[in-house]
Amino acid sequence: MSEKSVKQNDAAGAAKKQRKTRLIVQALFAALSNGYLNGWMQGTIYQGASKKICVPGLNCYSCPGALGACPIGSLQAVLSDKSYHISLYVVGMLMAFGAFFGRFICGWLCPFGLVQDLLYKIPGVKKIRSLPGEKHLRKLKYVVLVLLVIILPSIVTGAGDGEPWFCKYLCPSGTLMGGIPLMISNPLLRQAAGWLFSWKMLVLVMILVMAVKISRPFCRYLCPLGAIYSFFNPFSIYRITVDKEKCTGCGICQKTCKLDIPVFEKPNSGECIRCGECVKACPAQALKAGFGTGAQNKKISKTDNEV
Repeated sequence: MSEKSVKQNDAAGAAKKQRKTRLIVQALFAALSNGYLNGWMQGTIYQGASKKICVPGLNCYSCPGALGACPIGSLQAVLSDKSYHISLYVVGMLMAFGAFFGRFICGWLCPFGLVQDLLYKIPGVKKIRSLPGEKHLRKLKYVVLVLLVIILPSIVTGAGDGEPWFCKYLCPSGTLMGGIPLMISNPLLRQAAGWLFSWKMLVLVMILVMAVKISRPFCRYLCPLGAIYSFFNPFSIYRITVDKEKCTGCGICQKTCKLDIPVFEKPNSGECIRCGECVKACPAQALKAGFGTGAQNKKISKTDNEV
């Protein structure tokens, strides 16, 4: 076996180990942020002081085990309730999370991201890297952010307040982690369930089915929190860098990336969830990920790759 093949095999093994490590971290954080055991057992919602603090990932406030608040739910709450005007705390938390981590939060600290990652591991299903019109579909999350999270919740209704449109009509994480457990434990809620719950169940099922075949469809196309964090990826403190002296433009990083990002060209793409598998998979060890990594980025052209 050639030295090149040995390096590629070692790198592939390191990427696999990274994948397992990330799943463990995701599971631990999901358990920690949803650790209110009485809520799970009794079907109640935790109302303690920590509920005033936003967790970094998409984690439903109404989940029986949730110990913190969802940043998107909190943002909608302050936008829809005219007595608040604007909450610098919520906006500040989002900016702080984004400035330090970017979409690292999506890859490592989001419970619904974990659900999608586990579904994608189901064997026996032919996986696809993208959908037709992928480039345009990825822009939908920005439409969701602007329309369902910001504009529509800010519109005053006859009752004097707006509605949390994203949480109420779309969020699959809320349905899975909040709606379903509460329905199971509360007969009155089951009796009151109508078309809205049926609609949200349909959305959830569609996303979960898609997640078996394509990696993280909700994160790619619909998540407004991912849209917010994506703005910070190009300049967040945690970032991926390319060593221009080592990178050969072989494209192994893109082949490893389940979101099909050309990492050697766009190491800090807004679509990158910072899973780190590309870093481990690089046989030339040209990629680095971390806080303030010092390697210089270089865009590798097709000509470079052919040399």
